[in-house]
This record gives sequence, C-alpha cells and structure tokens, in this order.
Amino acid sequence: MREMWQPIGSVGNVEVARVHELTFLGQTASDFFPDFDREAVRAHEHWLCPEHFDPESLRIPMDVQSFVLKTDKHIIVVDTCCGNHKQRPGLPEFHRLTTGYLDRFNALGITPEDVDFVMCTHLHIDHIGWNTQLLGDRWVPTFPNARYVVSAQEYANAEQEARDIPFEPVRNGFNDSILPIMDAGLCDLVSDDHEMLGMLRLRPAPGHTVANVQIELSSQGQKAIFAGDMLHTPMQIPFWNWSSKLCHDPVQAAATRRRLFEQCIEENALLVPGHFRAPHAGRIRDQDGGFQLVWGW
Repeated sequence: MREMWQPIGSVGNVEVARVHELTFLGQTASDFFPDFDREAVRAHEHWLCPEHFDPESLRIPMDVQSFVLKTDKHIIVVDTCCGNHKQRPGLPEFHRLTTGYLDRFNALGITPEDVDFVMCTHLHIDHIGWNTQLLGDRWVPTFPNARYVVSAQEYANAEQEARDIPFEPVRNGFNDSILPIMDAGLCDLVSDDHEMLGMLRLRPAPGHTVANVQIELSSQGQKAIFAGDMLHTPMQIPFWNWSSKLCHDPVQAAATRRRLFEQCIEENALLVPGHFRAPHAGRIRDQDGGFQLVWGW
C-alpha cells in the first residue's frame, strides 16, 4: 500500500476510505418523500442546513460514493456508484457519465486490481455502476481479481425486474453492471445472512428493495453498519417513518430503518449510510423515544 492511502475513519483495526463519484442535486424533499412535512422539518434546520437540506429550494443533496475497507489482508469495496458511459435514458443525473471516479480510486494508492471483494448492499444502478467499465465495445469487470458478493435473492429480484419493468435504465443496469461479472465467474451469490472473513456479515434489511442487506463490520470490539439506501439523508433519522418514493415497500422500509437505529443504539455501532455528505457517518442516540444523530467516526 503506497503512502497516498488516506482513511476517513477506522473500525477497530480496519481502516475506511471513501471514493466520491458525484453529488446528486436534483431531488427535493417534497418530491422524494411522499410523507414530507415542511413545518415539522423547521425544528431540525439548525443541524440539517446547509449541507443536507436547502430550506429555500427544499433540495436534499446526496453524495454518491464507495467505501473502501483495508484490513491487514484484504481490500474490500462497498457499493460501486453509477459508472461511466452507462446508458440511462430518462435519468439525466445517471446518463452517460464521465466522472473521475477511477482517478480518485487510484489516488488512494491502490488500483482496482488490488481489490479482493466487492460487496453490494442492493442492486440499484447507483450502487453497481463501477462493477464494470467499458473497454472497446464490451463491459468488463472493473475489479478483475475480486469476488463480487451479492445476495442471491436480490440478484433473482433484479433479474426479474430487468425482464418485467418497462424502464430502460433498469434493464440496462442489469445487462451492463451485473451480467458481465456473472459471465466472468466473479460473482458469489450468497444467503441473506452471510458471514465472511471473520469480521463481515450481510444481514437482511428488506424494504428499500426486496432483499436489501446491511453490511456489518466488526473489529476489536467496535462495529460499523454500512446501510446503503436504508436511509438517503440525515432527515430520515428524526423522521425515520419517511420512506422514499424509490422504496419497494415503504412500510417495511420504515420498520427496517427503525430496527437499524435500535441496533445502532444497543450495539453502539457506527452508522455509515450510502449517500450522506461529510462527515458521512455517525452514531444514533435515543432522544425522547425518537432518534438523534451524533456526527463523526
């Protein structure tokens, strides 16, 4: 590992770095959350604004990023963002991107060839895009020496949606970001409660998708939970019952999110959602029967 490695935090003896791809700016809270209550949010503006909520436009910026874990033996990537050159008609913030993701990845002092495992919380297109990259006219695995660890049930659901949902980005995402790693023999389809390396566990967390998982990291008595899209913005901590318009089952997603927060309190686990802006993580505390976020690693 070269000297450029710069972690943003650590969990026990596992260092965690971040690779930023882009920041979504297009969503407003009123559009993204069917249950959004403008007046209720005012009491939280002192800690949400301006990074996580714009009180005038109601926009909720969301970072798209990967987390890179460095153990004493392995390099692990959690979620792989949107990817370059992907055809996503109808979704302008995803369509035919040309970001510097790989340059920023390499700037950590590692290369895609160094990665041992890629883990996906779920298979939406902003979490699988850099599974592959375009070489000539072919989509090939970006991390050619890695095992891609995916919930078998989530894969089956994504495969069915690619057949049944008449929306081109869904079909394209499966074909350009999932099938190529299967065809290369690099994908391990695992149970929804899967443990690996003596420190990582995929735990079922359904609601956002049919078989969404949370990825738990345990090291030297410390714990972090990589939560993907179980929540998109810190606004969903006090308003845990607000599920996004993208959730497969909004009621189940809210119940799963509440259980996640209760687990974080009980185990003093660090919460690392997929789309939080800096400092990207924090701990959940009880607040009069509700939930409060304490920022930081």
